[in-house]
Amino acid sequence: MPNLKEAAAILARANDVTLLGHVRPDADALGSALALGRALQLRGVKVRVSVGEPEEMPETLRSLDVGGLYVPASELPESEQLLVALDTPTPGRLGKLAPRVDAVRAAGGEVLVIDHHASNVFFGTTHVVDDTAEATAVLVCDLLQELGAEIDEPIARCLYAGLVTDTSGFRRARPSTHLMAAKLLEAGVDPDKVVREIVDDHPFAWLPMLSDVLAGARLEPDEARGFGLAHAVVTLDAARSVRAEEVEAVIDVIRSTREAGVAVVLKEAEATGPRRRWTVSLRSAGGVDVSAAAGELGGGGHRQAAGCTAEGTAEEVLGKLRLALSRAPLL
Repeated sequence: MPNLKEAAAILARANDVTLLGHVRPDADALGSALALGRALQLRGVKVRVSVGEPEEMPETLRSLDVGGLYVPASELPESEQLLVALDTPTPGRLGKLAPRVDAVRAAGGEVLVIDHHASNVFFGTTHVVDDTAEATAVLVCDLLQELGAEIDEPIARCLYAGLVTDTSGFRRARPSTHLMAAKLLEAGVDPDKVVREIVDDHPFAWLPMLSDVLAGARLEPDEARGFGLAHAVVTLDAARSVRAEEVEAVIDVIRSTREAGVAVVLKEAEATGPRRRWTVSLRSAGGVDVSAAAGELGGGGHRQAAGCTAEGTAEEVLGKLRLALSRAPLL
């Protein structure tokens, strides 16, 4: 069970904290970090929030940083006594900031891990890890209650952003999480504004990019253990005119395919001749455990939403994914 009391005690005596989310952060990673960071800042703690990649905060999440807590990775101090890793199951997901974990531990500092991934490897000195929680924001909300922190509107907004995105608009939320969301709304959160800014707001350039990508989408009804596989590829050239947020949003279109129980989007990260590097998003409609398939390629995530990184041509990577999905457990 999550060690809320010990984690709260660590945070209560802290005076300088660095909070990290995973690379290419989503609303749960940064929202959780910013919510906890603001609560600590209001207690007089010196706080920094950062990620290993990208250097700047994603545009769609900037409105969450009311206290100006975000610090680019290149501007972080050399070390800290307390490092908090949020929504991050392994040190590798911290990207270039991963070495800070060992550095803090070697210096006798503390590493607090707050996460809801079943693949968490417990790499800290103290852990608040619960894979039954729908979002890391759920655990941060419980931790703030244990800490006796007041949840003002900016904190509530950050937590709501994590909840609404990681539960797919509360479609996968337990009753207790709906009640938690209700309390956040009572704190003043405007749910329409939050969702519009983070999920629904795209520039017009997204439409021709999406048209180009969807023209190459394919359906393989016999793959993914017979549940069907829909997949699409976003090349660097196709993504050139849009933000990273628009590229990440493609999976939400592909996963709406009725005939496919699994959706996959390959996003080109780097091209070096025919051998290319891809970040891969996988989504399951509930029949196949995509975290197991992602794990075979060195990634991980949730049973219904996971990701990994792979190298090769697009067809080579898809071949590896087909094989991994053919062996993935059923849900």
